[in-house]
Amino acid sequence: MNCPRIEVDLSKIRRNTQTVARRLGPREIGVTGVTKAVCGHPAIAQAMLDGGAFGLADARINNVQRLRQAGITCPVTLIRTPMLSQVDEVVQLCEASYNTEIAVIAALASAAIRKDKVHGIILMVEMGDQRDGILPENLADIARQVMKMPGAVLKGIGANFACLSRIAPTASQMASLYDLANEIEGVCGPFLKTVSGGNSANLPWALGSQDTGRINDLRLGEAILLGVEPVSGDRIGGMHTDAFTLIAEVIETGEKPAPFPIALVDPTLAKLRIVPTNGVSTRLILAMGHQDTDVLGLSMPEGCIMIGATSDHLLIGANRSTLRLGSEVRFQMNYKALMHAMAAPDIEVKPLYDLPVKQPRQIQGKSEHLTLV
Repeated sequence: MNCPRIEVDLSKIRRNTQTVARRLGPREIGVTGVTKAVCGHPAIAQAMLDGGAFGLADARINNVQRLRQAGITCPVTLIRTPMLSQVDEVVQLCEASYNTEIAVIAALASAAIRKDKVHGIILMVEMGDQRDGILPENLADIARQVMKMPGAVLKGIGANFACLSRIAPTASQMASLYDLANEIEGVCGPFLKTVSGGNSANLPWALGSQDTGRINDLRLGEAILLGVEPVSGDRIGGMHTDAFTLIAEVIETGEKPAPFPIALVDPTLAKLRIVPTNGVSTRLILAMGHQDTDVLGLSMPEGCIMIGATSDHLLIGANRSTLRLGSEVRFQMNYKALMHAMAAPDIEVKPLYDLPVKQPRQIQGKSEHLTLV
């Protein structure tokens, strides 16, 4: 098989989606599967849909185009504010988009009219993450303007948490968001179909004991793909954390002599050292490096330590005599490493298929609380 490669256990993606959909269902919160970290990979997206996601979302129009070309017809939402240069593609490929700029919304509306469509607008509200979003005090005015635009329909509002700030949302912030939904309906009239409460960092709140109010959607990527809660990095109980495995090949083995003394132009460079390899029996070089993934986001296999990396070489120490020239070494990844590896042109993505078990879109039953283990 080709190396480096990512093996994707689609059954684990599907079961992770089933788990969160089953737990959120009794709270009337739907799951939107976010495919941006996997570059809109169609097989992974389909596993999310098979597991109970009612729609998909991505941040890049090229990824959405990949989904459509693969025959995926479910609703897809663009979750990054559209670029003015791509409004025609957004309207053609996406049922809705998250927006913060009235000029962009006007351009989307015009593009929709040209294509004889109506494009859904979800207004992103700034609730403390300090990334993208309309200030709450300006929301009603922008909502009124959207209501007057032929070609656009105000579909809902949403917020983002724990992306830039890395701070989990509070119950008071979430209450403020659904209060804003009520306010917008009072000002503009029509019922808001979508009140999107955020991303995977919102799961502890959504599955807690408090009332979830008007929130009826969560945009979930990391929780489904990796089975972890983004802020703490803790595993979510009942979720698989090993759906993705990055595999690299050994291209050199053996020991190296101690570095020769060199004259350093910059004295501060004297503080830089490669990790010592004491305690390991084998020094290995793998055909993978910074150009392929975030090497600091890799989990070392048992008995191995990270020594260092360059653009296309990864050096590890191992106490396993079975690892030889041509051997494959398997790594688990965090979200950043996964995102980089999936986008790397030299890494093959190999889905591991099985027979999906279709689940009802609406699942009744007692809610299970999120358990972090």
